[in-house]
Amino acid sequence: MEVLHNRVSRKVLRTRMLAETEPRTTVSFYKYFVISDPHSFRDSLYRKLNNLDIFGRIYIAAEGINGQISVPKSYFETFRTVLYTTNPQLDKLRLNISLDNDCQSFWVLRMKVRSRIVADGIQDPNFNHLNVGHYLKAEEVNLMAENPEVLFVDMRNHYEYEVGHFKQALKIPSHTFREQLLMVVNMLQDNKNKSIVMYCTGGIRCEKASAWMLHNGFKNIYHIEGGIIEYTNRARKLGLPLKFIGKNFVFDERLGERITSEVIAHCNQCQDYCDRHTNCRNQDCHILFIQCPNCAKKYSGCCNIICQSKV
Repeated sequence: MEVLHNRVSRKVLRTRMLAETEPRTTVSFYKYFVISDPHSFRDSLYRKLNNLDIFGRIYIAAEGINGQISVPKSYFETFRTVLYTTNPQLDKLRLNISLDNDCQSFWVLRMKVRSRIVADGIQDPNFNHLNVGHYLKAEEVNLMAENPEVLFVDMRNHYEYEVGHFKQALKIPSHTFREQLLMVVNMLQDNKNKSIVMYCTGGIRCEKASAWMLHNGFKNIYHIEGGIIEYTNRARKLGLPLKFIGKNFVFDERLGERITSEVIAHCNQCQDYCDRHTNCRNQDCHILFIQCPNCAKKYSGCCNIICQSKV
């Protein structure tokens, strides 16, 4: 029987990845479209990508696909062709190339079928996730950012916002996207006729959030095409000033990509300026937090002395 998932231990896979000499490209992509048989779609795509030594995570649902992967550079064009020809809806799909490719990001390929490609908690049968707000390119984002009447809304988790964000962006104080969707509607009830720009890392959350805002009676909703990653790549290509400051948090081994030199966050232990995320070395805790090099040495990479005593 054909094996369509990994059976090698995490430790072995990570060791293999670190021993690689070929450069890799980290890329993310998503697309909302109807997949009639997500399981068959998943298995077919897994075979193709696994043959190209691609690592990463891909979620597939009846509503579409969401992926963050690491591709050997020698296979990148082959990967692009495979993805574009897998389904007509994926032809010429935008690929968000990582801002920082100087270290390995994934070491295994995981593809899962889920009920949604991003968990939103929306139960309203009348909600149309394809009726989205206006897309903005980097140059349009910068023009909007100069207008004090425009509201920028960060649709990422609080720990993503704290290390980097658009200068005037509103933070939605929540731990999950599903919580944010409820909170943002309530928080902005008095701004239904204002222009609102929503953004996230790669575009998938803010695109659905823009549809949710329109569904709830908001009028002038925009979202950044390709999220922070595409905004930064395009702004740099065009020589535009960056309105996003700090780091862009990413959900892989890197835990962040440097966008501007500003360090706007603080070490959770000593409060010195720092934007280095890490996980507590006590595996029973493993909490994500910000820790400066001095505190990492003082606490042995742990979040407190209690966890330190257990490693």
